[in-house]
Amino acid sequence: MKKRPLGLVAIVLYKSFTALLLMATSIALLLTLKNYESLEVFSENYVLESKSIIIDWLLDKVLNLNPRTLAFSGIGAGVYAIVTTIEAVGLWYEKRWAHVLVLVLVGISIPPEIYELIRGFSGIKILILVLNLAVFAYLFRSFPKHSR
Repeated sequence: MKKRPLGLVAIVLYKSFTALLLMATSIALLLTLKNYESLEVFSENYVLESKSIIIDWLLDKVLNLNPRTLAFSGIGAGVYAIVTTIEAVGLWYEKRWAHVLVLVLVGISIPPEIYELIRGFSGIKILILVLNLAVFAYLFRSFPKHSR
């Protein structure tokens, strides 16, 4: 088995984790859409205890989205999960097209991430920006010189 650079392995793991989160989000949103009416009834009849603040918050957020938005978001997250999986697999096999794809997608995501940070700081926003800057810098520095 070929030994891969540690930075590349870290990026593949990061992309794989991101793809799993996106797929779980997609499935959750599409299941929510399918059971939207049941959730409304549940929300109206469920007596929330103090330890269920997260459930109350999630139900409030989800039920304030219209079904079209849920469908669009679920499908979008699913498509992005597939693209992210393709990125991870391509990087694992050290394909030039995967480097280009990741550089472009990460590169275009950085300005909106900076904008979001300007609008308000949060630990997760900073973490994602730092991770994406690191991914971009690493892949830019280690860009394959020959075609694969």
